[in-house]
Amino acid sequence: MKTAPAGLAGIKAPVQDRLDSVMEELGRIAVADYSMVDEVNDYLLRVPGKMFRPTLVLLCSEIDGEASDDAVTLAAVVELVHIATLVHDDAVDHSVLRRGMPTVNSVWTHQIAIIMGDYLYSRSVTELARLGDLEAVRVLAKAANTMSVGEMRQLVSYDDITYSEAEYYLLISAKTASLMSAACELGALAGNPSHRVSLRNYGHSLGMAFQITDDMLDYVGSQDITGKPAGLDLRGRKVTLPLVGALREMSPQELDEVRHLFTMTEPDDEGVDRVISLVRRNGGIEYAGEKAVAYADAAEGELRDLCPGPALDALRDAVLYVTDRSL
Repeated sequence: MKTAPAGLAGIKAPVQDRLDSVMEELGRIAVADYSMVDEVNDYLLRVPGKMFRPTLVLLCSEIDGEASDDAVTLAAVVELVHIATLVHDDAVDHSVLRRGMPTVNSVWTHQIAIIMGDYLYSRSVTELARLGDLEAVRVLAKAANTMSVGEMRQLVSYDDITYSEAEYYLLISAKTASLMSAACELGALAGNPSHRVSLRNYGHSLGMAFQITDDMLDYVGSQDITGKPAGLDLRGRKVTLPLVGALREMSPQELDEVRHLFTMTEPDDEGVDRVISLVRRNGGIEYAGEKAVAYADAAEGELRDLCPGPALDALRDAVLYVTDRSL
């Protein structure tokens, strides 16, 4: 792997013009004939996210192939599905901030948030049907189904410090890696379909590395980086890999402190800070980091036999980007 950090702007550079078109597509696809839906849509699209998944679609569509005109629409559909999952996540978790802005459920209601997530999912499927590409429908439908299962897996992980490392990997594979894998496979379908397996596998490993790093940031990152308050997973009593890795090294007294935190309905700042300190002291960050790097290496390995060029270089840079977000 490379040793110099890669910025997101550089990763986007080969497809920046088409990313601008993706933003236009998002507005077109999401529009409704009901004012409340359009009001929430305008709010969601007012401050775009990092557009990482659409970037993957477009980059993968340019690997050794002529990208079809549908690539921009597929990229927009993937981003809409991603936004839908975030809206649902925030409603389920009762989160009040996302990307530094109040969430839909905090500005409106939890009911509106759930309905809006459903609307964005249904608009995405409708747009795929309009394209008439049955294979693309299969890929995204499978990912959407897998993400729903991932949400259920996450619900049963709350409050359970016996949650295993194997269960954690199944959770993030479903919740995060499935959509990144689909994004890369859809890009291949819009470019050179002979690369779909390699790019699908690349996206899966990239997504695993991305989520592990994201979970590490909850212990070591700042709100300026993550857009969320520090220790949010612990406040929600979520078990992630840094905690799993640290628990096996903790003393009985330290384990009791973690158990106590997980019995609290609303963990206090002192308790959260104490568990963060215990995770760091017992090697949880290093353990998770090693696993993230292993997945990143696997992702880069899937690119080894693909055609050199700016798109491939950007995909390689994306591997480093997901594991080096100001850790």
